[in-house]
Amino acid sequence: MAEAGQARRPLACERKWVYLLLMLTAGFYGGYTYTVRGGVFCNAQTGNLVLLAMALGRGEWAGALYYLPPLCAYLAGSMLSEAVATPIKRLGLVRWDTLLVLIEAAAVAVLGFLPETAPHQIAQVTINFLCSMQYNTFRQAQDIPMATTFCTNHVRQVGVGLVHALHHPEEPRWRRKVLSHLEMLAVFVAGCAAATALSGVFLGRTIWWTLVPLGIVGGWLLYADLKGERGRLEQVPKGH
Repeated sequence: MAEAGQARRPLACERKWVYLLLMLTAGFYGGYTYTVRGGVFCNAQTGNLVLLAMALGRGEWAGALYYLPPLCAYLAGSMLSEAVATPIKRLGLVRWDTLLVLIEAAAVAVLGFLPETAPHQIAQVTINFLCSMQYNTFRQAQDIPMATTFCTNHVRQVGVGLVHALHHPEEPRWRRKVLSHLEMLAVFVAGCAAATALSGVFLGRTIWWTLVPLGIVGGWLLYADLKGERGRLEQVPKGH
């Protein structure tokens, strides 16, 4: 019975506060890359596809090509994260989720050393690659499907949840879902606003501020893999 109860508990990588900190980081990425690194959105790709299409419509072929590297990096990130998760889990050391956050922290630490004169594509491609892997890896927080890098689905889920909450006021799960998605939207906005404000002071080094939430999440997941959830490494996170 004890083992069954443990299996039903959310894994460390499924905790909602983990998703909130990752969403905060994603908002920060968006503000940082658009403000400091060439006016490109690197946490999602809809905006970049729109800008690419607009350039094509104006006949600006070179301008359209500018948006291809981040798009390709996002595609590559999703492919890599899908391919390596199972082999890494089979090693029995740590989860892919944990390794990804640690890689992400190391990558942004290096990006902070780039001078403002460095080609913007270096930061754009790197962050697109990281965000794609993060989006494909972290999918469900405590039974609620979540995205940790963009807002569109959270806005939709707030609307859907509000309708169900009004029709079924006796069911608290709908209110809980609405609140969870609103929290994700709030921290994204906070992260983007913080990045925009701090970029005027720290310029390219602004990215180092993301090491705070990434360090907290990475440390928590590493501890869980090595100690708290050592016997649960084979358990697949929900949503996969």
